[in-house]
Amino acid sequence: MAETPGVLLDDEQRLAWLRLSRSENVGPVLFYQLINRYGSATEALEALPELALRGGRKRPPRIYPRERAEKDMQAAARLGARFVARGEAGYPVWLRHIDGPPPLLCVKGRLELAESPMLAMVGSRNASAAGLTLARRLAAEVGQAGYVIVSGLARGIDTAAHEAALERGTVAVLAGGIDHVYPKENAALMAQIGEKGLLITEMTPGTVPRAEFFPRRNRLVSGMALGVVVVEAAMRSGSLITARFAAEQGREVMAVPGSPLDPRAAGTLKLLREGATLVTSGRDILEAIAPLASRPLPDARPLRDTPVPEGGHAAAPPEEEPSGDLRQRVLSLLGPGETELDDLIREAGAPPGLVIATIMELELAGLVHQPLPGRIARLSA
Repeated sequence: MAETPGVLLDDEQRLAWLRLSRSENVGPVLFYQLINRYGSATEALEALPELALRGGRKRPPRIYPRERAEKDMQAAARLGARFVARGEAGYPVWLRHIDGPPPLLCVKGRLELAESPMLAMVGSRNASAAGLTLARRLAAEVGQAGYVIVSGLARGIDTAAHEAALERGTVAVLAGGIDHVYPKENAALMAQIGEKGLLITEMTPGTVPRAEFFPRRNRLVSGMALGVVVVEAAMRSGSLITARFAAEQGREVMAVPGSPLDPRAAGTLKLLREGATLVTSGRDILEAIAPLASRPLPDARPLRDTPVPEGGHAAAPPEEEPSGDLRQRVLSLLGPGETELDDLIREAGAPPGLVIATIMELELAGLVHQPLPGRIARLSA
């Protein structure tokens, strides 16, 4: 049976999905292309070494070991967690439809919350007393209206929002494994969310949070929600990264104004100058997200479409294999900045399926990267 999102995976398929998604140079975009081309993660795993070598790699890529993936799944089960695929219960509805959604998430808690409409609330770790009070009030008011509050379990505003929404529903997105508490003082809150709410991460158990993981976490926070409310934020903060992701994903960006004399308001004032919606009450938030909330939620049933996100190109097997000349042609057309796939196909002068197959080989060889569907960038040597 083809392992397409929307088909409930059995244990063997889930293991193969985990291995493929964590193999070297396989990002979400390439993952879905490989599934499209080979029909299953198992067959894609078998094809990886040859594809990478054809792309110019001198040695086979590191394929995630079966034994390690089995230990990951066993560790998750011991913690009361499990891995869910895009389209399965426990995978947030709105997150399924962002560009390049994670193939698998590790989740723990009330899986039914993933089907609920969500609002993200983020802000300063070093929050003011007024900011904490307002975050709790806003989270409670929006929660009473039926929205699940999603945040990143950080100190300050994140913590206040989670605490206020705990009884009605809250989702914490983690930057590390589901067994790693960060920050340490939120250990009790994390345990409560694992019982009354929902914990979500794209990392495997045992993964220690690192700086580069936090933007990935922030992208999931915004991708799950109809909108993001920033309560307090300095000019250089993860909250502004979350707001940027929200704007790119077509979500509502909202900000609470603050004093120009307080550095914790500098980021929110910047967002307001750039067009974010000014909010000071739960009613303001509900009115701002009403246009999105009035639309039908993306299909909460298992997805039956192809794994390629909307607007992408299916990586169907080409009638011939890419040539060395085509690989060099594609590389010469790419630079460190992102290039649109449609432009690349047009300039390469080859059939779309053959160009995509070439990109797959080059990405497995570590020469190019697809950050989002339809965008390709050349990696420095």
